[in-house]
Amino acid sequence: MASATPTRTHRPRGLDAPTLAAAFQITARDKADRPAIRTKGDEFACTWAEYAARVERLARGLAGLSLGHGDTVGLMLTNRPEFHFFDTAALHLGAVPFSIYNTYVADEIEYLVKDAGSRILVTERAYLDAILAVRDGVDSLEHVIVVDGEGESGTLTVAQVEEGGDPGFDFEGAWRAVEADDLLTIIYTSGTTGPPKGVQLTHDNLVAAVEAIEAIIDFPEDGRVISWLPYAHIAERACSHYLPLTLGFTTTDCPDARQVVGYLPEVRPTWFFAVPRIWEKLKAAIEAGLEHEADEDKKAAVKTAVQAGLEKVRLEQAGEKVPAELAEKCAQADAQVFSVIRERLGFDRAESVNVGAAPTPPEVIEFFHAIGIPLAELWGMSETCGAGCINPPGRVKIGTVGPAAPGVDVKLASDGEVMVRSRVVMKGYRNLPEKTKEAFSDDGWLLTGDIGELDDDGYLKIVDRKKELIINAGGKNMSPANIEARVKSGSPLIGQAIAIGDRRPYNVALITLDPDVATAFAQQHGIEDPSPEGLVSAQAVIDEVQRGVDAANEKLARVEGIKKFKVLPTEWEPGGDELTPTMKLKRKPIHEKYADEVEALYSE
Repeated sequence: MASATPTRTHRPRGLDAPTLAAAFQITARDKADRPAIRTKGDEFACTWAEYAARVERLARGLAGLSLGHGDTVGLMLTNRPEFHFFDTAALHLGAVPFSIYNTYVADEIEYLVKDAGSRILVTERAYLDAILAVRDGVDSLEHVIVVDGEGESGTLTVAQVEEGGDPGFDFEGAWRAVEADDLLTIIYTSGTTGPPKGVQLTHDNLVAAVEAIEAIIDFPEDGRVISWLPYAHIAERACSHYLPLTLGFTTTDCPDARQVVGYLPEVRPTWFFAVPRIWEKLKAAIEAGLEHEADEDKKAAVKTAVQAGLEKVRLEQAGEKVPAELAEKCAQADAQVFSVIRERLGFDRAESVNVGAAPTPPEVIEFFHAIGIPLAELWGMSETCGAGCINPPGRVKIGTVGPAAPGVDVKLASDGEVMVRSRVVMKGYRNLPEKTKEAFSDDGWLLTGDIGELDDDGYLKIVDRKKELIINAGGKNMSPANIEARVKSGSPLIGQAIAIGDRRPYNVALITLDPDVATAFAQQHGIEDPSPEGLVSAQAVIDEVQRGVDAANEKLARVEGIKKFKVLPTEWEPGGDELTPTMKLKRKPIHEKYADEVEALYSE
């Protein structure tokens, strides 16, 4: 993708700082008048100089509440400017801010607050009832700050925190005392197999991670990102908080993740990261829009252009020469069709777009490459600051997560488990010395729990989680994540899917419908009862899901295919019984909750 913005001609000085506090101070001075934090339509906007002034006021106020070096502070906030202000203020004190998923209930919040040992929690009114329930049951939680409140129920307002600061507090001395090996944050894993583990990351860990990303992607000086994923997820903290602190990007906060696609045309991000489901739905929306094009000639022309683009991509991926006639055809399609699509989507100024956190069907990535959006998979973990492997711009291998990033060493154990050694690797799990010890090999490599394959060029392919592989009754090893990705890409009507087959004679699947697509599907097919129960009983729905499963099976080995499925009359919500807040399947809880449905599929 060509960029309309000038690329960097110098190395940002923030990259040479030993801590995120020092990096922020450099960035705030170098880019004082440039926009730092904003919301859509500039309903709120501040420059780096204004950001820095706010951070200093809040740091003084937090110090007045006795927040100091090594202390933790919890943040339960949507993607809003106050997150950046409080998080950055805390890290300037050498304190350790960490985020709590907004879907968590009181018991889950209490677990994190106790494990972190927090005396201060920052939140907003939407979550206040749960927070107050925790405060009443945890003696150590002394202060609750509500960013949009009026001091109700014994809480503090932002103004009260700022006004309570000591004007004589040595702010500069505090941030200069922060050291590279000090804790920066705690990322609590989303708990697919048990209570969350607190991944402890240092300033140096994140400095190394930012260096690794910046070495691969040539970010422009006026970089723009959208903050929309939960800040409890390391990917969001890295992409729209720590990276901007160091490189001086403008961050636009999107408080409702479901609205992020609508932010793209306004922000025109220079870098955008999203989970696979976003790209799958975006592809489906583009294709649906094409199908509804009234001008048949225009529809045919666009379809022909896409097919040409796909042919070119597949030849390039196979290392084969692209015929001159095809190259010229694609160039014309790009100028006349694809450039318009990119501009409408908001990707016309993007330097890089990435996908990660779960397997992405190759055909989804191929589609975006075909229309001039070179979507690239990457791989990382909370334990590695989200860094690890990334496909370099211009050298993307579809189906892989790319080679190891600069400064990251990757190798495979004898059983295929991916192992990592780097400055980006965590300090350890909080309060869990035995779990920390188990996470490393005897010679100091992080054991990731992912099974992978390395090709001759050092590009890594992630097969699946080591503990989640399906081993059927015949002893065949299969990746459920790969099967599920294929099923979800088989039809836009399919929202979520879980493949089941461990120690079984064949694979089955539990499937839920995409609520947005299901509504439109019901209207198009005259389904009188659009309720979840009515939809899963409609033959048109079952037929479409079967079509999607059949399409997936055609791209899977025979033993991997889904023989039977059950469409559930429910939606799986992030943070619910079936999905973590980051939309990973909670496999064990799903197996337990839907045991009867699974057994019925095998007994029929």
